[in-house]
Amino acid sequence: MKRFYKQVATAPAENGQGWRIHLDGRAVKTPGKADFVLRNQPLAEAIAAEWDAQGEHIVPSTMPIMQLAATAIDRVAPNRAVVIAELTGYGRSDLLCYRAQYPDDLMRKQHEQWQPLLDWAKTELSVSLNVTHGVMPIAQEDTALLAVQDVIEPLDDHELAALHTLITVSGSVIIGLAVLHRYIDAKQAFDVSQVDEIYAIENWGADAEAEEKRQNLRNEILAARRFLDLYQG
Repeated sequence: MKRFYKQVATAPAENGQGWRIHLDGRAVKTPGKADFVLRNQPLAEAIAAEWDAQGEHIVPSTMPIMQLAATAIDRVAPNRAVVIAELTGYGRSDLLCYRAQYPDDLMRKQHEQWQPLLDWAKTELSVSLNVTHGVMPIAQEDTALLAVQDVIEPLDDHELAALHTLITVSGSVIIGLAVLHRYIDAKQAFDVSQVDEIYAIENWGADAEAEEKRQNLRNEILAARRFLDLYQG
């Protein structure tokens, strides 16, 4: 849609709990028409900056912090159990658990970059996932999946929204949790999720369309980490 406002401002919520964003004096609502109340001023200011940066037309894809905050309210809050089950389910087919059978240099890269994350998850989160070579499905212990669920379940709606992006973009619940717990940063998360793709680029060259997709995925991971930083203060 076309930009319909001139001024963007932030202000404390009417009840003093949280912050709102105003467009020409009117409070922003979520796409689902829910009240859009944010936890703190830094988060509100970051989202206000996204609104203010819009040109003649509003482009939602250029407002990732706004999208994550709205997703937490509109989609995660009313469907917490479904979201938790979906994210826990990534433990059944986690990227880090499926290693190449050849060539040796790719196998070595995967082991060097992926195994430390699995070791961290086992030590710090009590999540022990089985590893296989090849693409045939491997069963994971129920205790491991329950441990994943135990880590995810206490998160609030906004943390779940960010974690959802981290996990679905990387293809790994372990990578997502490693970012959430600050074991790795967002750039490391993207790089470690792209071991296979980077290997292909190094050996056969880059494809423009694939590279654009990779950059979009990188931006999503970076935005999710920034959102968490703003939200958690």
